[in-house]
Amino acid sequence: MKYRHALLALAVLAVLPLASCKRTPTPEAPAPVSATGVPIDLKKETADQFVARVNAEYKAMYPELTAAQWLSSTYINDDSQLLSSKSNERFLAQLKSWIGQSKRFDGQKLSPETARAIMLLKLGTSLPPPNDPAKLTELTKIATKMEGMYGSGAYCKTEGDAKSCRQLGELEDVLRDPAASYEDQLDAWQGWHTIAQPMRKDYERFAALVNEGARDMGFADTGEMWRSGYDMSPAELSAETDRLWGQVKPLYEQLHCYARTKLEAKYPGKGSVNGLLPAHLMGNMWQQDWANRWDILQPYSDAEAGSLDVTGALERQYQADYSAKLFAKNSLADTDERVELERDAQVDIAKKMTERAQDFYTSLGMQKLPESYWQKTMFIKPRDRDVVCHASAWDMNTEGDVRTKMCIKPNEEDFTTIYHELGHVYYYLAYNKLPLIFQAGAHDGFHEAIGDTIVLAMTPNYLQSIGLVGEQQQSNEALINSQMRMALAKVAFLPFGLMIDRWRWGVFDGSIPPANYNKAWWDLKAKYQGVAPVTPRGEEFFDPGAKYHVPGNTPYTRYFLSHVLQFQFYKALCDAAGYKGPLNECSFYGNKEAGARFQAMLSKGASQPWQKTMKELTGGEKMDASAVLEYFAPLQTWLVQQNEGKTCGWQAPATTAAAAPAAKPAATPPKQG
Repeated sequence: MKYRHALLALAVLAVLPLASCKRTPTPEAPAPVSATGVPIDLKKETADQFVARVNAEYKAMYPELTAAQWLSSTYINDDSQLLSSKSNERFLAQLKSWIGQSKRFDGQKLSPETARAIMLLKLGTSLPPPNDPAKLTELTKIATKMEGMYGSGAYCKTEGDAKSCRQLGELEDVLRDPAASYEDQLDAWQGWHTIAQPMRKDYERFAALVNEGARDMGFADTGEMWRSGYDMSPAELSAETDRLWGQVKPLYEQLHCYARTKLEAKYPGKGSVNGLLPAHLMGNMWQQDWANRWDILQPYSDAEAGSLDVTGALERQYQADYSAKLFAKNSLADTDERVELERDAQVDIAKKMTERAQDFYTSLGMQKLPESYWQKTMFIKPRDRDVVCHASAWDMNTEGDVRTKMCIKPNEEDFTTIYHELGHVYYYLAYNKLPLIFQAGAHDGFHEAIGDTIVLAMTPNYLQSIGLVGEQQQSNEALINSQMRMALAKVAFLPFGLMIDRWRWGVFDGSIPPANYNKAWWDLKAKYQGVAPVTPRGEEFFDPGAKYHVPGNTPYTRYFLSHVLQFQFYKALCDAAGYKGPLNECSFYGNKEAGARFQAMLSKGASQPWQKTMKELTGGEKMDASAVLEYFAPLQTWLVQQNEGKTCGWQAPATTAAAAPAAKPAATPPKQG
């Protein structure tokens, strides 16, 4: 499965499924006016009235902002980027004014709801802009430019030969192809990373500008600001992520050891790099998901265990549809007609995959997606323009215009990605009745965990029930295959989910200077993932920029946290469904009681501290990885047996990035009831 997600490069308040918008107080803000142009008397306006006004004004501005960003992601050109940049700039100016106005309520006794709304207004941004209007303009231009560079990025193997150019999807196909050679996979991996090199100077300036914005808001740097948005102090959040990683690290180390053994057998003399996994051999551009190496990592390939070849089943469905369309034309279609028939078949399978994902949510008692979703969603990559293929979910107007944006292909990775993205969509629909400031996840990790909770319930028996895999034998071999299938996505992802923000926290606090950007990136990948490139990656490269969330400025700790939360949510929903048995065999598909519990949590949005929302669903207030370990207990026992006698673990170079610093007490927002 691909870890994808619902946010674009300039997202505001974590509500927008897009790029991360931002805000900063202005010391001398102009007198505000209402949405109808009537001046607001700030001296008479109460805090409750202020919050109500902001919600109304924000809601009025929201559709224009999302429309501009949708255009810039689905029609990448200079015009759409200009519209997106200017739309963001206008919004940010207003956002800065709101935050400036909110400061007059500092120290006042407020209702818990109003106090929380003002806190979220101040802390919901991932991209704080500087107060200087010229720098704000520069920041929005750079942010839009970098996302466009990523979306239109292509590797041309032969310079000047357009036919040799391939974008991310085609290069990923090489990495996931079991028949691809070692050299072809290395070329595809290195090729994609060339698209990030031109971003390096832009990113350096970008980091300086957002740091200036964070300091204007009273934070030491942007990283400290990011860590402040979890109903706990920045220092507590850093310690919490370290604690959670400590819980799951032994399981990851066993999986790493097993994978290294298999790679060394497949590629004698080239299957590891001083005990680390070669970056281009893991079936994924960023080594965050190893499921595409099922060809060598599958524990048991015999038919008795039951096939889990979801990709093969989807590909056969697509080919059958395409062949039927050709047959209907009596196979006389010319080249142009064949291309159109092929695209029709691609759209058909993409919609069928999405309908199947929708069916899971509706089986829990949730509503069907609105008709506008099917009309406005981008299901496959257009032929006529560049787009950002990175999967994302969008709430266009907070009134039901929800969409997803993907370049769907008939494979397991994209199939599960759809279930994930619809989790965001159903979260939007559930909390759309709340005031707009509360229309967000309980914290950002919650938003990422919703769809993946459903993915955990996609057990082999569920896949069999929907006709994607054959009959599953009740055997230990079948169990281990099933567990490995999930671990290659879920467990393999954990250290990657941690290291990206460790890199950015270091960039923002200065412990990773621009001269060490790439070295620090690979030091951290070695430390956490046990992954290394097979060729030198000096500072002439900017490999962080080859991952969407870096040029897109989407904080990444949310994904690490989500990989803990989803197992907690899954266990709670299995309990709600009355399930008794091994956790890894539970599917609550079709269970209305589990659905009602889930829907109740989604409907709370960010209206209360996440600890309270967590307790209402799970009974506890802490994030805890024990459900991860319970789920994978059979696999961990099996891995230890397989690795017996082997030297597991790896030696990583000293990490350039310092540990996340403790926050200054003055910068820590108070917890609100």
